[in-house]
Amino acid sequence: MIECHVGPSPLGHILYRAENDCLTGLFFVGQKHFPDGLRESTLSETPPRSRVIGEAREQIGEYFAGARREFSIALQLDGTAFQRQVWDALRQIPFGDAWTYGDLARRLGLPAGASRAVGGANGRNPVAIIVPCHRVIGGDGELTGYAGGVERKRHLLTLEGGPGREQLALF
Repeated sequence: MIECHVGPSPLGHILYRAENDCLTGLFFVGQKHFPDGLRESTLSETPPRSRVIGEAREQIGEYFAGARREFSIALQLDGTAFQRQVWDALRQIPFGDAWTYGDLARRLGLPAGASRAVGGANGRNPVAIIVPCHRVIGGDGELTGYAGGVERKRHLLTLEGGPGREQLALF
């Protein structure tokens, strides 16, 4: 059974999607690559029935409160083999750190020219924040390529207090 639930966050409403006791989606409402077939007007904030959505909401709340650095939510990530490989690598980026698209490509054993393909897979990440695609930045330190918007990316990186925080203050 698939369940969707919308809950608030300091950065706007978040859509949680679960199937088979696994979280399959976490999207900022209205973001780029928002799931087809889910219009904002059909979403409500009724309490979730799914245990995993309840846990995800609780852990996301703790993250935004500064009390959580790692997540323990069962995930089911649907994508191509390459996308899943990139998403798995994203989960290796430590809290408070940031890698470039080139770093991510190299860690996957790909040539430097694969940065664009890595960026495309990164942008299609179906579980924002928990699979920390916001921790990937441009080679020159620029904040680029976040489906939830650059302002949200800046906020998430600042919240984590990682390297480049001084650069973020300049934007």
